[in-house]
Amino acid sequence: MTIPKKSQSNAGGPASTSQSTAVAYWTVGPCQGELRKEELPRPAEHEAVVRTLYSGISRGTELVVHEAHVPPRIAKEMRAPHQEGEFPAPVKFGYLSVGVVEEGPEDWAGQTVFCLHPHQDRYVVPLSALTRVPDDVPARRAVLTGIVEIALNALWDAGPRLGDRIAVVGGGLVGGMTAALLRRFPLERLQLLESNPRKRGFVESLGLDFVLPEDAARDCDIVFHCSATDEGLAKSLRLAGDEGEIIEMSWYGDRAVSLPLGEDFHARRLTIRASQVGVVARPRRHRRTTGERLDLAVSLLRDPVFDAFLTGESRFEDLPEAFDELANGERDELCRLVTYSKE
Repeated sequence: MTIPKKSQSNAGGPASTSQSTAVAYWTVGPCQGELRKEELPRPAEHEAVVRTLYSGISRGTELVVHEAHVPPRIAKEMRAPHQEGEFPAPVKFGYLSVGVVEEGPEDWAGQTVFCLHPHQDRYVVPLSALTRVPDDVPARRAVLTGIVEIALNALWDAGPRLGDRIAVVGGGLVGGMTAALLRRFPLERLQLLESNPRKRGFVESLGLDFVLPEDAARDCDIVFHCSATDEGLAKSLRLAGDEGEIIEMSWYGDRAVSLPLGEDFHARRLTIRASQVGVVARPRRHRRTTGERLDLAVSLLRDPVFDAFLTGESRFEDLPEAFDELANGERDELCRLVTYSKE
């Protein structure tokens, strides 16, 4: 059932839902989304009912879904943990949600939690899917837990060492987060490359130097590529030192990538390695669970510097219009915060 626009103003509040119903955002076609009402099942003994406070739009990944660019061959691998429906549509997708446990075991009731759940005002999930948010991490900031997890996994993949020279190419949500975590490391050099001069203020707010691609230093031990562009990946090959490594963190969807492999890549024996958050990075896979990775990720958000990543805000009932604005380029944002009624 689709909620008519005229009745969406109270979606997520008592006027539009109850304990037995929920409202969720669905992608129903290329660049088309809508809010749908659905039945909310009663929780089993090992489950909890979560009332959402905030969710976040991870712009890069969610626009690939919104614009129907998920390659059919890997549609199964790219499913979100609590996704419903199938790519390209109709599909309920998303993975940055923070809420309060309304119903569950006594030691969970009233807890603020993070969940890798699509945009929905209430939902029922197993307790194992919930990550407790520490008291000193604001609920708004905790929305970024899933992005910290992506960056953390990439650092585990790459294994930066004392005195390394590192470049991060692309100052978007994932690139900025990766660089923000790397600033804790005792590196010889850390560069965040961004071609958009309007992002200078954001980069500098993280305590990092803003570097235009043409001004970047070369001979890097590790390059993290996060721009999702052919030019950015080609630049990453030029920045890596001999036998250096490029960690590819971009997701291109079904778009083909053109790359000059006959130049630096071949002549200087470079390595391009994918980092994807679906599994724990190999160097930690036997000693860390995905739950432990999420616990670590949310704990890192005690640092208020991460508030800089929350660059826009929309009400849940306006989510279809928010996706349209992001897809049309009307807003150049990192993470759009989605707010829900707290009544």
